[in-house]
Amino acid sequence: MNTQSQRIGDAVALGIRYGQIDGSHHKMWVIDQMIRVLTGDNYDTIIEMACKPEEGDEDQEVYEWDGGIAP
Repeated sequence: MNTQSQRIGDAVALGIRYGQIDGSHHKMWVIDQMIRVLTGDNYDTIIEMACKPEEGDEDQEVYEWDGGIAP
């Protein structure tokens, strides 16, 4: 299992390596990959929570997570 410092370092390395590639779909992929690295086994739960309506939103309002496209 990676330590917190390793996860942060791995996420930063992803951002530096791929974050400058043109295209919002590629940048969404970078964000998704960084979150995967940082959250580990909690990724699915965190994304599920991110897609739920927030306080003040319509009850039927649901957000979609965009995992992007790998460069």
